[in-house]
Amino acid sequence: MPLTRQRREGFLTRGDEHTWYRVTGEIGDQPTVVVLHGGPGATHDYLLPLEALAAPGRAVVLYDQVGSGRSSHLPDAPPSSWTVTRFLDELDQLLDELGIRENHVLLGQSWGGILAAEHAVRRPAGLKGLIIANSPASMPLWMRAAEELRSALPEDVQRTLVSHEAAGTTDSPEYVEAMHVYYRRHVCRTDPWPAELEATLAAIDADPTVYHTMNGPSEFHVTGSLRDWSVIDRLHSIAAPALVITGRYDEATPETVRPFLEHIPRVRGAVLPHSSHMPHLEEPERFRHLVQTYLASLTSP
Repeated sequence: MPLTRQRREGFLTRGDEHTWYRVTGEIGDQPTVVVLHGGPGATHDYLLPLEALAAPGRAVVLYDQVGSGRSSHLPDAPPSSWTVTRFLDELDQLLDELGIRENHVLLGQSWGGILAAEHAVRRPAGLKGLIIANSPASMPLWMRAAEELRSALPEDVQRTLVSHEAAGTTDSPEYVEAMHVYYRRHVCRTDPWPAELEATLAAIDADPTVYHTMNGPSEFHVTGSLRDWSVIDRLHSIAAPALVITGRYDEATPETVRPFLEHIPRVRGAVLPHSSHMPHLEEPERFRHLVQTYLASLTSP
């Protein structure tokens, strides 16, 4: 419908920093869906298919978090400046400037789900729903899962990963090639990868500042400031109804998401059978139907 294709773009400004965003559809009576991308330090591009969630009365907002994409890049910022709080403040500003603080749903993918959970535990009155897609409840759980998944890789691939991590040469082509063996099993199983995902990965390669600082050199070798992060002991505080989505082959394994299902008071879970970490790209119709059904339940009598 024409309504769902109406778009407007803009920037949030904080001093010399700018955050790019795009609103698809018209903000109406239904909660606006705010999509939080992964990384940290990825871009909105690989989540573009989620604009299809826009409907009469419901807008969808995508944005590039500061340090990535079309937003301000700060390669010289001190590592200590890249914190969860910084990104929560940016999200708060987005909700305020778009006038949707009192009526919004968060859809967080991977790191975006971490950020969404951090927002939700504060019990904001205007948060009507929470979708956590492919996200861990703690990074120690994520790292343990990664070790298990790595142990199932071919032995030569494992040796390559270990040797380059020990040598500090994770930027070498050999390491990247071995890394992609893991990625094609547990990050995105489509072949070839969708153009939207390639665009996001290219953007991280062009400026890995945030990703390397907060995460590390790869999805499974976490050396950054998030390595000890956990929200498990705060999940009981989430008041909004939640949907937790994973893929059967996801690097966010059942163990990493179980705390969400055990501790969020109102929660349902779904596992997409043919997906890994990107079910919105691997099984787009099934993913979209799942989310649309959930969104409809939020406004049902």
